[in-house]
Amino acid sequence: MEMREMEATGEDTRSIQDSTLAARTEVKAENASDAVETSDADAATPSPEATQTAPEPEAEAEVETEMTEAETAVSEKRPAPASKEEVLDMLAALSEGTDAEITREEVARLKHLFYAFRKNELEAEMAAFVAAGNDEQTFIPAVCPAEERFKELLDSVRDRKAALTAAHEAEMQANYERKQALIDELNALSADTDNVNRTFPRVKEIQAEFKTIGEVPPTVATDQWKAYQASVEQFYDQLKVNKDLRDYDFRKNLELKTLLCEEAEKLDAEEDVVLAFKRLQNLHDEWRQAGPVAKELREEIWQRFKDASAVVNKKYQAFFEERKAREAANEAAKTAICERVEALDFSSLSNFGAWEEMTKTILAAQEEWKKLGFASRKVNNALFARFRKVCDSFFTAKAEYYRTVKDGLAANLAKKIALCEQAEALRDSTDWRKTADRLVALQKEWKTIGAVAKKQSDAVWTRFQKACDTFFENRKKNLSESRSEEQENLKAKREIIEALKAIPADTPRAEAMAKVKELQASWQQIGHVPFREKDKIYDEYRALCDAFYARSRQERSGMSRFEDVVKEMGSDAAKLRRERERIVRAYEIKRNELKTYENNLGFLSSKSKSGDSMMREMERRIQRIKDDLNAIEDKLKLIDSKL
Repeated sequence: MEMREMEATGEDTRSIQDSTLAARTEVKAENASDAVETSDADAATPSPEATQTAPEPEAEAEVETEMTEAETAVSEKRPAPASKEEVLDMLAALSEGTDAEITREEVARLKHLFYAFRKNELEAEMAAFVAAGNDEQTFIPAVCPAEERFKELLDSVRDRKAALTAAHEAEMQANYERKQALIDELNALSADTDNVNRTFPRVKEIQAEFKTIGEVPPTVATDQWKAYQASVEQFYDQLKVNKDLRDYDFRKNLELKTLLCEEAEKLDAEEDVVLAFKRLQNLHDEWRQAGPVAKELREEIWQRFKDASAVVNKKYQAFFEERKAREAANEAAKTAICERVEALDFSSLSNFGAWEEMTKTILAAQEEWKKLGFASRKVNNALFARFRKVCDSFFTAKAEYYRTVKDGLAANLAKKIALCEQAEALRDSTDWRKTADRLVALQKEWKTIGAVAKKQSDAVWTRFQKACDTFFENRKKNLSESRSEEQENLKAKREIIEALKAIPADTPRAEAMAKVKELQASWQQIGHVPFREKDKIYDEYRALCDAFYARSRQERSGMSRFEDVVKEMGSDAAKLRRERERIVRAYEIKRNELKTYENNLGFLSSKSKSGDSMMREMERRIQRIKDDLNAIEDKLKLIDSKL
């Protein structure tokens, strides 16, 4: 019985020794694993950092050797305890110390030393027991209170270490949330383009605060950094930041990144590849903390740093198999096809030709898909479902469009035929005023009805126009009594034209504008004039008004005055840019107005005299807008020459 107990105690001691050795091996393996995990994460997700890969067996052996030597050196520096009581005191002191002082290596070392002393005691007790003439099998070791106390302290230290680990993880999660809040705020500030000068100091504070925040969970560190870097670059790329301040910041960042490139290039001469790899990670961390550089240098400086990183990392990049590479290529190609068809805007297709062109595009994408092989098993079905969803959505939308358009064209045709029938019923009427009002109402209603099929459009319009023209020609022949009234109206309009001509050229703009507005209001109140004089007198009136407004615009936006304004701005780039943005907005408004008039001109018909008059008026307006656009372009050229 005593021998079995002694053997159990010896086994417990050997077990402690084995666990100590395992703990040391676990520490070394974890350190090597950290490098591998970091490598795998970076290799799986391409980023502005150089791609990292798993260490080779030789590198892992070097890491283990370094850890063993470091552990031995640390052990040699500590005083060796002379008894298990001293070991117990050291463990008690460790349990009462700070959390940072508790390390796995120190706990394993104390555990190993304690049970080594305990083993020696048991062997001494066994020897004394046998020397006294007792049977070795009946030896029972004495209870050791120190061992019980040692186990209690060991459990306490382990609990504190577990709590420390949990607290560290909670702290990293809190850091992640703080950084994410800063990224969200930075995105909001980037969108506020009207308050750049006011928000720029806050952006600098965000960058400084982001750098001071500690670690985040490794699983989200790379993605969060990418989001942060993208937000910072978006702010510097898109917003109109003060040039001097931006260039100064870019210059300081370029100096820092150039230094990092030089340090990375020096790593090529480092014989210790593992050490060079670790140093490269530190350089990547510093690169992440550095801000952006000038856009024209950004790709060049990044390419230099990436090339230097590739030299150090190339031994980690040989573990891709051919099948995985081929599947990855197929996956990338299929993903690109999905993204390409998903980016197509089906909602903008508004005619049959556009739908047919889009159909050819979808069918071509399907043929391209069929030529590709399988992607990896975990994404192949998902990619196919994604692609098929877009295709099904397109063909469903196409069928719905054809059905809707066909029904709509038929409904519009029925409405226009009904209007034709109503107009034909009124064309021989002699109730001139009532019938004229009714036909005008029908014409307005006609304009509200959409298009019909092209092959029927001209025929139904000619039918409707013929009915309306028949009535109005008949009314014209039978309304001779209105000739005197039209002559009076003609006389009144000529008086207005003479009044417009009589406005002196040096009249103040406000006074002249009021007079012209008054005369235009009087013109609108005057009724019809003789038909043969209508276009002539209106053209004369319109020419005078156009000349006045052109002169007014020239006074208001003349190049001489604008040149004086630009000259007053001098070399102030910020003012010049703001003035240019204001003029560009005016240019866009005029250009959109021009498009609107040109589109409306396409809907007018010159088959009637009233249509000819409207088209001439529309063409005059278009020409005025084009003149305004030319003047604005001259202003833009003047500002660009100053920038």
